[in-house]
Amino acid sequence: MPAIKNPDDFRRYLTDFCSRDGSQDIAAYDKAADASGRADGAYGAEGTDFSGDCRRTAVTVSSDTGVRYFTNSFWTAKQRQASSIHEISYRACFKPQLPHFFIDLLTDEGDTVYDPFTGRGTTVIEAALMKRRIISNDINPLSRILCKPRLFVPQPDEIAERLADIFKNAERYLKKSDFTPELPMFYHPATEYEIAVLTNYLKTREDSGNSDRIDDWIRMTATNRLTGHSKGFFSVYTLPPNQAVSIESQIKINEKRSQIPEYRDVAALILKKTGNLVKSLTAADMENLKAAGSTARFLTRDACDTHEIAPSSVTLTVTSPPFLNIVQYSADNWLRCRFNSLDAREIGEKITMSSSLAEWCGTMQAVFDELYRITVSGGWVAFEVGEVRKGEVRLDESVIPLGHNSGFECAGVLINEQDFTKTSQIWGISNKKRGTNTNRIVVFYKK
Repeated sequence: MPAIKNPDDFRRYLTDFCSRDGSQDIAAYDKAADASGRADGAYGAEGTDFSGDCRRTAVTVSSDTGVRYFTNSFWTAKQRQASSIHEISYRACFKPQLPHFFIDLLTDEGDTVYDPFTGRGTTVIEAALMKRRIISNDINPLSRILCKPRLFVPQPDEIAERLADIFKNAERYLKKSDFTPELPMFYHPATEYEIAVLTNYLKTREDSGNSDRIDDWIRMTATNRLTGHSKGFFSVYTLPPNQAVSIESQIKINEKRSQIPEYRDVAALILKKTGNLVKSLTAADMENLKAAGSTARFLTRDACDTHEIAPSSVTLTVTSPPFLNIVQYSADNWLRCRFNSLDAREIGEKITMSSSLAEWCGTMQAVFDELYRITVSGGWVAFEVGEVRKGEVRLDESVIPLGHNSGFECAGVLINEQDFTKTSQIWGISNKKRGTNTNRIVVFYKK
C-alpha cells in the first residue's frame, strides 16, 4: 500500500480500520476498496460493514478542539512479532509495533524517519528494518550506546573471539592486586572484577581511537546486562534492568531475601544475550540495518536545537517525550552511566523532567517549532503521550495547541487499546479497570 499523503485519507483509513482477534485485517481493506471502486491509493471503503468478530473504530470529536479521536486495537503483540533486535531494556519505551504502524502507513522506502527522544532506539531500529533512512537524537548519551551498535551487527564468533582475548589478557587492563570491590551488594567480587576489566578495556580502546563495531556491540550488550532480576544478568536479584536501585535499596533487598551475590560469567552472559538479540534476524534484516547505518545520523542534543538536521528533510517523526516527573531517567541509569564513564547527575540535569504542566508545555513548544522546521511539506509527526497522575493530566489536550502554534495541522488522536501488561504497573502508569492499557498518539501534518 502506498504511503498516505494527506489528513483526510489518514482519518478515513482509521475510521474504516478493522481489527479481528487483536490483529488488523489488511485483506478486508483491500477487498472493500476493490468492491467500492475507489481509485488506486484510496484507503478503506465508505459504508463498508465489517461484521462478525471485527472491531470497528470508535470515533469521537473533542468539543474543545474539534479534533477527532480514533480508538481501536490498531496494533497488538499478536498482530506482528517484533524483531528480537529490539530486546534492549529501557524504562518508558514503547513497543516496536507502534512506530511500525506509522512508518508503514505514512512513509515509503527511502524516506527519512526521525526520533528526537530516541531512548533505546525503537523508532530508528524499526525504521532501519523497513528500509528507511534514519536520524536519531537524545540528550542522554546512553541512547547512542544502546542504539547504534544494532545497525552493525557482528557475527557471534567475532564477539566470542574478542571477549576471549580481553579476559585472557585481563591483567593488562586491570591488575587484580589493584582491584577493590566497590559494589558488593550487587556483584560477586570476581564478577565485579570482570566488569571493571571490561570497563577499562573499552575506555582504552575509545581513548586510542581504535574502537570498532565489535567493541561497540560488547559495550551495548554489557550495559544491558549490568543488573536485573534473573541469572541472565551480572548482578544478584534486583529490580528489572530498566530500573537500577540505589546502593542502600539493594542492601535492603539482599537482607529481605537473605541473598548474597553469586559469581556470574560476564563473557558467557554477553554471548547469551547476543544470541537472543540476533535470533530472529534474517540476512535481509542485517542488510537493511547496515544500509540504514551507513547514512544514519546520531545526535546528542537538546531536541529543540538540532541545527545539524537540514530544513524540510524529515518525512516522519515518531517519538515519546519525557512525561513531567513520571520517570526518573538519570536515577534509573546511574549504574549504566558508571560503566560507561558518564556523569549521571550531569545528564539528568539536561533531560526534560518538568514538575509543572506549564513548564513542560513551554519546553515542548520549542520542540514542535524545531520539528516544523525539519519536516517536509506533506510530512508527519506522531507524538505519543500518556495519561499521568492517574489520568488527572491528559497530555494530548495540551499537545494539540502546541502543534497548531508551530504551524502543523492536527490530523487526529489515535488511541490504541491493548492488553494489560505488568511492566506498566512497575512504571507507575495507570491501567484501566477493564484490563487494558492505551497508547495516545497525537498525529500532526505539515501542509
